[in-house]
Amino acid sequence: MPKSLKIYPVLTICLFVAIMLLPNLEVLQVSIMEARNFITAREMLNNDHWLLTTMNNVARYQKPPLPAWFSAFSSIVFGTKSLFAMRLPAVLMVMLAGSFMYYLSRTILKGKTHSIINALILLTSFYVIGITFEAPSDIFTHAFMLVAIYYFFKIFKTENYTWKHAIKAGLFLGLSILAKGPISIYALFLPFLVAYGFSFKYKNLAKKTPYLIGSIILGIAIGGSWYLYVKLQDATTLNAIASKETSTWGNYNIRPFYYYWSFFTQSGIWTVPAFISLLYPYLKKRVSHFKAYKFSLIWTLVAVVLLSAVPMKKSRYLMPVLIPLAFNIGFYIEYLIRKFKVLKDKRETFPVYFNFGLIGIIGIAFPIVMWLLFKEQLQNHMFKFIVASIVLFAIGILIFMQLKAKEIKNVFLLTVLFFASAFIVVLPLTEAFKNENYKSLSTLNKENQMRNINLYALDYVAPEFIWDYGDIIPEIKIENNNYTFPLDNSFGLLVNTMTPEIETKLSLNYNIKEIGTYNLNRFGSAPKQDNWRLKSVFYILSRK
Repeated sequence: MPKSLKIYPVLTICLFVAIMLLPNLEVLQVSIMEARNFITAREMLNNDHWLLTTMNNVARYQKPPLPAWFSAFSSIVFGTKSLFAMRLPAVLMVMLAGSFMYYLSRTILKGKTHSIINALILLTSFYVIGITFEAPSDIFTHAFMLVAIYYFFKIFKTENYTWKHAIKAGLFLGLSILAKGPISIYALFLPFLVAYGFSFKYKNLAKKTPYLIGSIILGIAIGGSWYLYVKLQDATTLNAIASKETSTWGNYNIRPFYYYWSFFTQSGIWTVPAFISLLYPYLKKRVSHFKAYKFSLIWTLVAVVLLSAVPMKKSRYLMPVLIPLAFNIGFYIEYLIRKFKVLKDKRETFPVYFNFGLIGIIGIAFPIVMWLLFKEQLQNHMFKFIVASIVLFAIGILIFMQLKAKEIKNVFLLTVLFFASAFIVVLPLTEAFKNENYKSLSTLNKENQMRNINLYALDYVAPEFIWDYGDIIPEIKIENNNYTFPLDNSFGLLVNTMTPEIETKLSLNYNIKEIGTYNLNRFGSAPKQDNWRLKSVFYILSRK
């Protein structure tokens, strides 16, 4: 391992995340879940809705406010219109998760190198990074829960625990609840408790019970404080939202029990090592710490089973599984670093050459394939393309050289570097594939102020539009087969789909002037990339 990793492991982990994610933090398009959080954060600042949270000035109690609070505080520092500011807290949570994967691993394994391996695997698992953009609340709740688990482990396993450990465990348990409710308790903490019991056994529980009960009470008090406040202030709305959410969990996106059985593929570049790490009969006599391996394996599998038991399933719900899975993969990687040079059985060596060789091939082939397929799009981005090509090609060559020398430690580090490089030098190339029909609403707010008109949306407005517009866009919804339009003599109207029926109704009382189409499909123009939600036509209506 590089000296910096061994001397300053946590600092190096945080710097790694910063270098990988921060330079291009504003490149990716805002996702629907991000937009919801960012709008809520903006309305905290603009409308003082810090506790009775809103989105588009409508109560939003579906998710607790902690992630939005972080984004709001960040935007105070970096600017309320800054996408960098809004996304920065999620990146800090990635740093937190990586750091405490290291701390937990070192507490269990008593070794720096193996612990660093686990942390780096977690930080380069595909969906751990992907979730920070797709659904940022998830990285908050699971990162905080991992910290809580570290302190609970200290209480369970050691005799040097104090009330400080109990308070910290309760604090981070509470923060996890404040980030996304009890989701992480079910998906991460409960499997941890089962795995710990089977692997390390609970000892001296009677002596530790006051500390554990104290932690749980503190966690529930912190996590439940916002829910209690909303219940006291706006019980009717909260109950209606809770009823709808409960119904959704039982009726929406229902998948079969086995839907998550390919969970190990969510680790991305670690898919093959992840699968092999789950082969208990193969690894049980090869790992350096059998009890810890048994612990991570049970933790992983119990988490998958519990998530599979929930009827509503989405790929992103698997993200917490990647935390114990990273721990589990680490045992296989550590075994390869120790023993690969003496392995003779092709059944053991072939998966290694296949997995890392494939990554090397991708790096080497990148400049050729990209140029053959996207020559026209890359013409105006040659410098970025050349830099990306040189970096990935060089890493690909180095991976093959180190594979030939059977230096798996170096192969591992180069694989980590390959993943990071994709964010650093490849992500900027997405600008080459910008949709030519893309049109932002970022200037529409000022234009409407100059026109002295307000903007409304008919029936539906995507959260991404509200975020991009920079202000509230009131919705005009149909009730009793009729619309209640504003009293304004003239106003702007965003319409997702203008049907002949709607146009006929509008034309009875208004002159309709079509101004243009706003399209927030930022990248690509293929039908699959053309999301109907992200297109709306802007009209100006004036009374007849």
